[in-house]
Formats: sequence, C-alpha cells, structure tokens
Amino acid sequence: MPGDRSPERGWPGRRVPPASRREPSQVIHRHPGRPPSATDQTVPLQRLPPPAPAPEAPPPPGPRPRPAQQSAPPPRPGAPGTHRRRRKRRWARRIVRTVLVVPLLIGLAIVGGAVWFDTALHREPVFTNYTGRPGSGAGTNWLLVGSDSRRGLSAAQQQDLATGGDIGNGRTDTILLVHVPHLGSSTPTTLVSIPRDSLVSIPGHGKDKINSAFAIGGASLLVQTVEQATGLRLDHYAEIGFSGFAALVDALGGVTVCPATAINDPLAGIDLPAGCQQLRGRDALGYVRTRDTPRADLDRMINQRQFVSALLHRAASPAVWLNPWRWYSVDRAAADALTVDQDAHVWNLAQLGWALHGSPTAMTVPIGSFTGSDVGSVVVWDDDAAGKLFAALASDAPAPTTAPGQ
Repeated sequence: MPGDRSPERGWPGRRVPPASRREPSQVIHRHPGRPPSATDQTVPLQRLPPPAPAPEAPPPPGPRPRPAQQSAPPPRPGAPGTHRRRRKRRWARRIVRTVLVVPLLIGLAIVGGAVWFDTALHREPVFTNYTGRPGSGAGTNWLLVGSDSRRGLSAAQQQDLATGGDIGNGRTDTILLVHVPHLGSSTPTTLVSIPRDSLVSIPGHGKDKINSAFAIGGASLLVQTVEQATGLRLDHYAEIGFSGFAALVDALGGVTVCPATAINDPLAGIDLPAGCQQLRGRDALGYVRTRDTPRADLDRMINQRQFVSALLHRAASPAVWLNPWRWYSVDRAAADALTVDQDAHVWNLAQLGWALHGSPTAMTVPIGSFTGSDVGSVVVWDDDAAGKLFAALASDAPAPTTAPGQ
C-alpha cells in the first residue's frame, strides 16, 4: 500500500537495500526519534591499518627441534584392474627370479659336488718310469680293472655277494683297455677286453697269466705288464672292487641288462631269466662274473662290456640327475668304489664317461688258441692281428676288424 513503511522498502519511492546487501564501508546515520529521510548522510567506514607483527623471539640455544613428520595421506583407491595388473607383475618378477636362481643353485651344487668328489677319490702311484717304457701315442689310453679282492667285506657280506672265501691279495676278473681318440678325431672310442688268462711275460716273473701280475705286484706291476704286452703307453688307471661295484649299482637304482638266454650260476649267486630286466647290486655283480655260458670267458667279456655301457647310460639318465638324492648317493658310492692313478681327476673321469657313453667299438684281443701250460689253461694271442690292433690305437687310427663274436 502507498505510504507503507517497512524496514526493507523504506518510504514510498525510495528503495533501501536490505541489511545483508549494504556496503560494509557505509554507515547510515539516522536521527533518533524520526524516520530516515533523504537528507541522511552516509560516511565511508574507515578501516584501521592492521597491527604490525610482533618481532620473533630469538631461537633458544641448542639443537633445533626437527619438524614433526606429517602422516602420509591415505592411498587413493586405484582404478578397476590396477590391483590385478600389479599382482601379475609381482608374479612375473618372482618367476624371473626363480628362473635365474634355480640354475645358479644347480650349477653351484654340481661344482661343489665335483670338487668334493675329486678330493674323495682313492689314488695310488701306479705309474713308474722304467727302462723300455713305450712312448706317448695319440689320444688317451685307460686301463679299467675289476678286482676280485674281498678287502673290506665281512664274512656275511662275502656270503651275501657270493664272492667265495678270502683269496688274499686278489686277482683281476676284468681287464679293459680303453683308447679315447684326441679331440676332433673321427675315430671312435675303442674298448678292448683282455682275457684274464692271457699268457704274457710278467716283468721279473717270467711267463704267466696276466691277472697274476695283479696278485704278485698290484696295480703297478699290472700296468707295466699290459704296457709291455701291447706296446701302448697307459695314461690313466681306474679300479673297482666287488663291494664298490655292488654299492654303485644300488646307488644308481639298478641297471638294465638283456641276456639272450637264461643264466643259472650258483657259484656267482644268480638265477636270471632271459630278456631285459633291471639288476640290483648283488645280481649285477654275479652277471659280470659268471662264466656259466657256452663260451665261458669270451661271453663274460662281452657281458662286461655291455654292462659298462648300460651303467654309463643309467648314470647319465634323467632318472638319476633329476633326483637330488642320487647326486649325493651316486657320487659317494663312486668315490668309495674307485681307485685311480695319482694324476687322474674328476674331469678325466668325465671325459672317459662321455667317450664310453656313445657307441664305442668293442672287441676282444685277437686270440690265436686256447691251450694248456705250466700255469694252467691259458689264452694265446694272435701276435700278428694283435700287433696291428695296438699299432692302430697308437696312431689313433680305426681299429682293424676282428673275428665275428669277439
């Protein structure tokens, strides 16, 4: 209505801004007792200057206190899938670390085992320089000997292994000459069986069976006898006895052989059917010792060569090297079983094992006849054929072909 007065509208024709919209710098002076009019004056609000800051007090002497660490702000939630990607990256890093660390640990274990094995080998000074010793030829010549010594076996163990009674110093059931050609040669490794009843000259003891040299003068005299009989200079020597042989086969978990006919030999303590089968230590020892076959010693030498090949294949199989327990048991059994020359090391044995692991040429020394003598039934070599064989080995040439079955 005209003439209405209100705090917001004021007098008619004049609009007064509400209190919330008035300038903070203006103050309206009204005379008390009368309504505001157009003659009222507004005076700007005078602002006082801000007070000067008080001077800071000097810091107290001594070390200044470290400012309090502010707590880190809480992590912001990631986008969907971020956690999954981070988890995949963590798993990838773990896999990479495993791939790098596991081969390293295996390598360290192999190196450590090789060092231990090399220090644990039994060594004997079997090589001596003597007048008329053959000169060095091409390649490397090993003499592998299987001794029938019962040393270290109790009476119960001898009975269990069917070795018979103690025979003193022992003889050699197995004599193998192994020629490893020089590196890069195309000539295959040659494995030559020497019959233990071979009639040869034993230095200082006249004519006798070759295995008598071992009984008379041990490994040193046997090495000298073989060198004189063959004209080859031997570079390394390795010997294994009855107990060591059986323990090594057991440590490998057995060795598979495939006899063509059944073998029943009470003296060797075996009764084996024909066909492929896995032999444990006791039966394996009887298998390489038995002569209860149509050709006696000739068949036994063939069985021995075949068993050596099967044993090396077993030693190199994944079933052995992927089983950590085998790493310990096989190395320990081999170290306890082997006696080597003073210059043989683990890398020499590794070279021999690698050479025999392939497909070596296997044969027997060419035989001229079987006859009797003052020392019993003996094997007489074919001097001409044997001479050609040993000359070929000395020059690293392929061995000449021998008669079938040898």
